[in-house]
Amino acid sequence: MHSCGLVDAASAGMSDERTYPDRPFLAVSAAILRDGRCLVVRRARPPAHGLFTLPGGVVEAGEALAEAVVREVREETGMTVAPVALAGCREVVLRDRENRVERHFVILAFAARWLTGDPVLNEELAEARWVDLAGLAALPTTEGLAGIVAAAFDELTRTGG
Repeated sequence: MHSCGLVDAASAGMSDERTYPDRPFLAVSAAILRDGRCLVVRRARPPAHGLFTLPGGVVEAGEALAEAVVREVREETGMTVAPVALAGCREVVLRDRENRVERHFVILAFAARWLTGDPVLNEELAEARWVDLAGLAALPTTEGLAGIVAAAFDELTRTGG
């Protein structure tokens, strides 16, 4: 069983339908593994602007988690992946200056095998890199990313993926 890490950070000036929610949003991300490396992406806009993280996004109503992983990776990077196992989870709570919840996400991170394609940058992604765990340690990342990537490597080793 994985425990969810909690991130409680100051707001970064975001505005969309997920701002000031009355409930948390469920999201997925993918630790895409290929040849001993993991794909990390640097976000081009808030809330994680400038930080390296995993590709992913919000699960749509009626969508299975594995389907959401495949769709989000395809939409964000143009790549095709096969989700293998849950690698970890994060809870992100962003508060405004009055301490009101501005954003709240529960993110399930999956270990995924790369199948096809190369990352394509877009308005959400400023950069994409394939890194090993040592290379990841040198990058500015979202909180807990190294642990999730390490767990993803463990899951793929354990399952033969």
